[in-house]
Parts: sequence; C-alpha cells; structure tokens
Amino acid sequence: MPDVRRALHVVGIVVLVAAAGVTAVVAAPQVVGADESYVVVSGSMRPTLQAGDVVVVSSTAPANVDSGDVVAFDRIAGDGKRTTHRVVEVIERDGQRYFRTKGDANEEADRRLVPEDALIGRMAFSIPYVGWAFSFASTDTGTLAFVAVPGVLLVVSELWSLVAAARGGGSESDGSAEHTGESGR
Repeated sequence: MPDVRRALHVVGIVVLVAAAGVTAVVAAPQVVGADESYVVVSGSMRPTLQAGDVVVVSSTAPANVDSGDVVAFDRIAGDGKRTTHRVVEVIERDGQRYFRTKGDANEEADRRLVPEDALIGRMAFSIPYVGWAFSFASTDTGTLAFVAVPGVLLVVSELWSLVAAARGGGSESDGSAEHTGESGR
C-alpha cells in the first residue's frame, strides 16, 4: 500500500507541475519569449489548429512575415477582435505591406487584406485543448470547480489531519516524554 501511495503522490506532483507550467505559458507567454496568447474559438484553421487550442504569438516586424506564416491580427486595426490565419500572399502597396490571409479549413482567402498595422505577431507554437480549460475557468461553474472545490478539499484534508493527530498522536507523544524522563534520572 505505501508503494501505491508513493506512486500516486509522484503522479500528482508531475500533473501539478505540468499544469502550473502550462498555466504560466498561457497567462504570461513572456516566460517562453513570446508576447501574447489566445484561445482558438473556431475551426477555420483545422487541422493545424482546433477550437480550444491556445496559440502563443511572438511580435514580429511586418517585414519579417512571409507566405506560409501563421499570424494573429486584429480583424479591423485596433478593434481587439483577434484572428489567427495563414498568410497566403504578401502585397506591397503605396509603401505599406498587406497580407492576404486564409484559414487552412476555408475554401477561399479572407475578403479583407490585413494591413501591417493590424498585425499582432507570428504564431510561435500552440498548446492543444488547453483553451477549453481556461474558457471553462472563466465561467461561474469553472470558478467553483477550480477554486472553491479545491479550497474546500484542502480545508477538509487539514481538518482530517488534525483529528488524526489528536486521536493517535497524543499517546505517542506522552509515551515518548515518559521514556525521556526515566532515562534522565
């Protein structure tokens, strides 16, 4: 039985460290040298990206973006609504760079060209499925599941330990003290 408990303890620590690492990358992509992270909400980039994946994006100069790169951009410069699609063509016009983009799963390229000032950056990497957990965590049920339930379990665990120590630990301590007292005479 102690070997099973030890194995479960090790598995629990590994899972906790992995979850903390992924959370750190998503919440602060700067830890891996990136600048932004987004949850993919549509299937327009299948099979490269699925809804629920997290995309980690590094800022890059528009001059460094080429056809084939997967980029994140504002749909309309400054609107805050982000899209992640593949660049299928780079267009130079009137001293400005524009990008024709297309979702991998879409038949046709996007109607609007992406001006360079709407570019956020190039995809550095993605983390599959993790976005579902972060999206769920932002709901009331998710907050309950990820904060309240573990908090209650921690309190119950600590109370259990205190009760166990009060029941069994007191007599061991008394016996130890008596033994120490006898050998000191």
